[in-house]
This record gives sequence, structure tokens and C-alpha cells, in this order.
Amino acid sequence: MFQQTAVPVGLLSNISLPKITLSDKSFSMWRKFIFDNTGIYFQNNKKYLLESRLLRRVNYLGLSSFEEYFNYVIDTTNFSKEISHLYDAITINETFFFRNQPQFDSLVTTIIPELIQNKITQGITKIRIWSAASSSGEEAYTAAMIISELVKPKFPNFSFEIIGTDINKAVIEAAKKAVYREYSLHQTSPYYIKKYFNRNGNFYELKPEVRSMVSFKTLNLYDTFAVKQMNNFDIIFCANVLIYFNAESKARVVSNLYDSLNRNGYLFIGYSETLNGVSKAFKLVSFPKTIGYKKE
Repeated sequence: MFQQTAVPVGLLSNISLPKITLSDKSFSMWRKFIFDNTGIYFQNNKKYLLESRLLRRVNYLGLSSFEEYFNYVIDTTNFSKEISHLYDAITINETFFFRNQPQFDSLVTTIIPELIQNKITQGITKIRIWSAASSSGEEAYTAAMIISELVKPKFPNFSFEIIGTDINKAVIEAAKKAVYREYSLHQTSPYYIKKYFNRNGNFYELKPEVRSMVSFKTLNLYDTFAVKQMNNFDIIFCANVLIYFNAESKARVVSNLYDSLNRNGYLFIGYSETLNGVSKAFKLVSFPKTIGYKKE
């Protein structure tokens, strides 16, 4: 059993840490472990990236090697707690409000009105939206703001349920707090900032009426059983996730997302991503300056 000796993060800059490197053997071991648990695949040319990410935890725990950290993670005494720290270390969370603006424009002008007409014929008055890689919540809250501003006034009898998920527990906790720095709002109009945020120094806190529209929880998109609990969605955003997967992982994740969508529902992915060669189940739909994938 390993003894955890945590080093306060603020003191790391004052400590001379021994230089350790990730050997090829250890890299292969870690890559397989991460892939088996998350579907994220580190290519050979990303070895340096994985090394730098893992090193944060190695140093924090006061361990002497990547192999020792591996044994620490898989120890049943530590696994349930440390695995979330590992996920936090290896994932990237770069996002901001009103990112991929054309996708949100298509929601308001085309997709939500189309869905509402279909729902009316079925006697349904709710639309469900899933931000499947929500990071610190900007995407999900953007959807909430534009729905509150541009959709609800036209369709007052419809309700909207928005759920954000991410494998990274730390960013989910940040999303629940809904407090952001100025960078997160650099593409947000002054109108939205004034109406939906309270400013406190260099921080901006979302007002309760927006926060109440969104719920968050941790979720591993590679965990088919867990994703099966996420169903009956009309719109799914899953941007900048597939780029971290290999072909096998992509197919599995996209299949899971397909099953989570209602018929006539839409999937949006990142601009640099495509379902070409990954799935033929969706119909490609073009919108001004963007594309979406429809489940027919």
C-alpha cells in the first residue's frame, strides 16, 4: 500500500524536484490504461503531453516515478478517488460563451422551431438538450441564455431541459458555481453580459434564472452503460471530443450518442471534426456557416 504525501501546490515552485521521464514501456502501459477507461488515445507523438500531464499528479503525491503512480492509481484503496484526479489531469478544457455561434443561430432559426412543430403533433411540450462535453458550463449556459432570450418568448408553453456532462469532475464543480473570468465572455455581447451576469471585480457570476435552467453531472462518454442512462434528447452538443479518440473509440462514442437522441434529433460536433468514416447512421444537414447531423 502506498503512503500519500501531498505537497501543497503553492510550494512546488520553491522545491527542487528530481527529473523523471516517461519511458516507452511506461508510456504504453499508461496509454492502454487510459484508453481502456476513457477511449482517449495518446498517439506516439503525444508522449510528451501525457508525460507533462501525469507529472502534475506524480509531484503532488510526492511519488518518484510514473510506474509508482500507476501502481498508486490501480490500488483498490486509492482508485475511486484518484481516477477522477487522473481524468482531470489528462483532459483539456478550453471553452467560452457563444463559441460556435452559427450552431446556436441554427438552433433558434431552424432546429428548435422544427422540433416544436413535431412535438406539438405528439402532444409533447418539452425539449431536452445535452451538452455532452460541457467543461465548465459555457456551452450549456449559452444555450440557456439564447433560449431564454429568443425562444421562450415565442413559445411560452414549451419547457427546456438542459444537461451538461463532462468526465472532468473539477470542471463540473466549476460549472455548478457559474463564476467566470473575463476571457470566458470575450465573444459575449455587452447586452447578454449586462442582462444575465453579475460582476464582482474580475469575475462574472451568472444570474439564478440562467443557472436554474441547467443541471450538471460527471459522465464518461466511453462508458456505454452510463451513457445509456442519458436518453430521449432532442439536441446533443459534443464538440472537440472526437479528436482525442481513435477510430474504434469514435465509433463507440458516436453510436452511444445516436442511441441517446430522439428520432429527428440533432447532433453537433466541433468544426474540426467529422463523422465521415465514423458513422453512416446520421443524415448530414447544412445550415448557414455550419453543419449538423440528424437522426431520422
